[in-house]
Amino acid sequence: MQVGVPKETHSGERRVALVPDSVPRLVKAGLTVAVEAGAGTGAGFEDSAYEKAGATTVADAASLCAASDVILRVRPPSFDGAGSEVGMLKAGSFLIGFLDPLASPDLMNALARQKVSALAIEMLPRITRAQSMDALSSQATVAGYKAVLLAAVETGRFLPMLTTAAGTIPPARVLILGVGVAGLQAIATARRLGAVVEGYDVRPEVKEQVESLGAKWVGLAMEEAVGAGGYAREVSAEAQQRALEHLHKIVTAADIVITTAQIPGRKAPVLVTDEMVAGMKRGSVIVDLAAESGGNCTKSEAGKTVVVNGVSILGPENVAGSMPYHASQMYSRNLVTLLQHLVSDGTVQLDLEDEITKGCLVTHSGEIVNERVRPVAGAAG
Repeated sequence: MQVGVPKETHSGERRVALVPDSVPRLVKAGLTVAVEAGAGTGAGFEDSAYEKAGATTVADAASLCAASDVILRVRPPSFDGAGSEVGMLKAGSFLIGFLDPLASPDLMNALARQKVSALAIEMLPRITRAQSMDALSSQATVAGYKAVLLAAVETGRFLPMLTTAAGTIPPARVLILGVGVAGLQAIATARRLGAVVEGYDVRPEVKEQVESLGAKWVGLAMEEAVGAGGYAREVSAEAQQRALEHLHKIVTAADIVITTAQIPGRKAPVLVTDEMVAGMKRGSVIVDLAAESGGNCTKSEAGKTVVVNGVSILGPENVAGSMPYHASQMYSRNLVTLLQHLVSDGTVQLDLEDEITKGCLVTHSGEIVNERVRPVAGAAG
């Protein structure tokens, strides 16, 4: 059974789904590995490194997909027009990667028509057995770290307290909104840089995690914000209003605000309003990690830096992809661990009763089989 790794075609994407160090693990599991020429170059992995690790290189994606039983990707394949990447996949093959199934019903229907078994890595259940496969968490770790660096470059302030001959410089006050994996990494990074850090969330159980990293908890506990599997979920309008009133006080006092709140398959919740931005000090910085899914700040624009009354609002896209070397290493380990879970005797054996498989399997045998995706994709099909 051959595992194929095509070159990513999404604009600006430099990550690769499999790094050379992961190849021997798949070979040991009885699989062969083929990589499209140049697939790892953007992340710092040359073709020769894959070949040395035991993989073969293939000149083009069409040849690779035609011969591969499993395709590993970072971004979803294209499915419209000439050269459709979905059209390259052979019937009965497996596709594993970030597929954004809840927001991409047309793609899910196209994969079903192609009779591809698609596994969306972002839909893995948040259970202990799946932690080492959790690519959302690994990539969020990268994003949380990088967000603080982006803010540090943009701000006109030092982050740590400095005592100099010119006097004492007070530390910057950094506020992290949303304390998931990205938020926790942002807290840890800002603390390492010497800032005074506060953490906000509406899930009460993260208070201890915030404080364990040396940050101050300024959250507003709402039990209703905790959804199935540990994911955040939307709260009532009344609860949202209560949260916004609390947020106004802490946002306007911060020098740097990093927002990370996202809800799978939904528009990102608004945390920073126009009024909050207007109340912030000139020179303050907001880094909105949810900009691509609608933004936590009403002023943010995906892919742009917007300046409002002296406040810089960054809406970076593909933050994890801006650190492709380590992001690819972490992602590759996630995918290989999932594959090892699925493979038996050198072939993929889907146990449709297994919680991990059932959670991330979206299409199979020509149908959309995922219970969360089926209503959305059915309406578009």
